[in-house]
Amino acid sequence: MFADFVAQNVLLFVALAVITLMLLYSYVGDRFLGYQQVSPEEATRLYNQGAIVVDVRSDAEFKTGYIGEARHISSSELKDKMSTLDHFKDKQILVYCQSGARSGGAASQLVKAGFSQVANLRGGVLAWKMAGLPLNQPVSKKARRKGKGAA
Repeated sequence: MFADFVAQNVLLFVALAVITLMLLYSYVGDRFLGYQQVSPEEATRLYNQGAIVVDVRSDAEFKTGYIGEARHISSSELKDKMSTLDHFKDKQILVYCQSGARSGGAASQLVKAGFSQVANLRGGVLAWKMAGLPLNQPVSKKARRKGKGAA
């Protein structure tokens, strides 16, 4: 009788299986990724504890504002510039982009390169802004020179 019910409702059981797998992945997925997915609040805690922050957005996106004292290495340049981060392999690294997708790929690259404590900001800068957290604005080279001359 149960077999007949399953046969008549195959799509419902497929949907149940998919939803179950998605729930399991949401609970244990970070273990498979090799890096943590963190909320803006958790990212703030990591930053306050001294995490190295890496912004993997494009130059134009970076110019709209960045988190803390972020190092800017666009996702397309990460592979070539990863050696600049080598001395942080055993430190906490927080990676972010605009929405969390590119930084997820960057976090995977860092883990594969031997970085042991990598976190990705879930939702990226968009989630950061939605949480009401501030972004720093880049200072132009001209403004920096002007500021040094005034000191």
